[in-house]
Amino acid sequence: MAINVADVDEAVDFYRTVLGFSVIESRPDFGFPGAWLQAGANQVHLILAPEGFEPDRAQHYALQIDDADDWAAHLDELGVRHRRSPYRAGAGQQIVMKDPTGNRIELNQPDRAPATA
Repeated sequence: MAINVADVDEAVDFYRTVLGFSVIESRPDFGFPGAWLQAGANQVHLILAPEGFEPDRAQHYALQIDDADDWAAHLDELGVRHRRSPYRAGAGQQIVMKDPTGNRIELNQPDRAPATA
């Protein structure tokens, strides 16, 4: 996934500190600023956005989490503004926040399937 950001260093700090991603040091020189981050089994590519860039307010991406309560407490501790939705059958728990550029991020704890005997 590639994400446009207004300030690469600020975005790297956010994604490392808030979400726990790690920097991939081997990013080639593409001729424009950016950073690669490891996010579990996935990579997130940050790309310096053009001057005046504003994220699409309807667009977001979702990251699966194990415990919405723990994540909400973590975000509170860091002072990261977020909105938590009520539990929804089929969707589970959701926490929505924004990165420093304003890109929407959904943290999703999937609905747990009922135990079977």
